[in-house]
Amino acid sequence: MGLEKEKSETSVIMDEEEFNRSIEPILGKKPHVYYSPVPDRDPKDMNAHLKVDFEDIIAEHTSTHSFDKIWIGSHAVFELVRYVFYRFLTTFLAVPMAFVAGIVFGTLSCIHIWVVMPAVHGCMMTLPPIQVIWNNLVDIFIRPLFFSIGKSLSSITVKTVQN
Repeated sequence: MGLEKEKSETSVIMDEEEFNRSIEPILGKKPHVYYSPVPDRDPKDMNAHLKVDFEDIIAEHTSTHSFDKIWIGSHAVFELVRYVFYRFLTTFLAVPMAFVAGIVFGTLSCIHIWVVMPAVHGCMMTLPPIQVIWNNLVDIFIRPLFFSIGKSLSSITVKTVQN
């Protein structure tokens, strides 16, 4: 009596996304490092139209493909230049633009609070008496005038005759 060895073939069918998800906890384990997550600087998604990837700009149809190394290189150059220029421009423009925006919105807020709203409330307080006066003027002068014009013009008849 001996042990029989059975040779069997086994395989696991798993798509790539599920495989990556299943090994993520193993790969993601890091020592306890205290770090703060990157804050969402656009919580209201005001600049969703700026979320542009390389494939959104440059897309090759299946019938026209460049060499893979060219595609990868151009993708890397695109991302690098976009990153560097954004950082470069924000380094020089962010603080002055924030300063200008602060002045503009501070001025607009001040004018709205101290000039526009008191003027609007003043108009709203004076409008009811003006409305009463206007209605009386219309009732006294304009309504009888147009009533009499309508009465006199209603007696006119127009007939068309064909020759």
